[in-house]
Amino acid sequence: MASKEQTSGLHKLFEEQLRDIYYAEKQILKALPKMAKAATNPDLKAGFEQHHKETQEQIARLEQVFEAIGKTARGKNCPAIDGILEEGTEVMDEFSDDPALDAGLVSAAQKVEHYEIASYGSMVAWAEQLGMDDVVGLLNETLEEEKATDEKLTTVSETVNGEAMGEEGEMAEASSNGQGASRKSTTANRKK
Repeated sequence: MASKEQTSGLHKLFEEQLRDIYYAEKQILKALPKMAKAATNPDLKAGFEQHHKETQEQIARLEQVFEAIGKTARGKNCPAIDGILEEGTEVMDEFSDDPALDAGLVSAAQKVEHYEIASYGSMVAWAEQLGMDDVVGLLNETLEEEKATDEKLTTVSETVNGEAMGEEGEMAEASSNGQGASRKSTTANRKK
């Protein structure tokens, strides 16, 4: 007989989110090698490769969570992650020959991380409320990895955003300096 906790709306919500994030992690696992291949910045490329390995471990942890709650590990279509990953594919297609590619990849990856952080954060809180002590640690370990990945992406973004500015930034600076000199010259002529 199912306990009250196992039939509660919160427990059902937990199971639905578990299937959702399981599907999401499997889709992310497929996308990461493509993102690593597209990346030109070596730190970004290495980060994607490292996160691919972490994602495999995260999927294994989710399978342990399914086992702990007596459910079969299976995913549920997640339109949110599908849309976020599609945006990443569009960035790779549209900016494949542009220095802004890596900046776009970082943005796409951070959208994924923020989705995962929100999902795992909710699941940890729900598992605690439901007294699922055996799964809280598993979920929290993944949550901390996702937060760490987001922080690494933020660090890499400082480099790749500068690289994306490259010539654009130099041209804008030169243009700005030229306009400033032009304004000074005009002002000086008016005073005469």
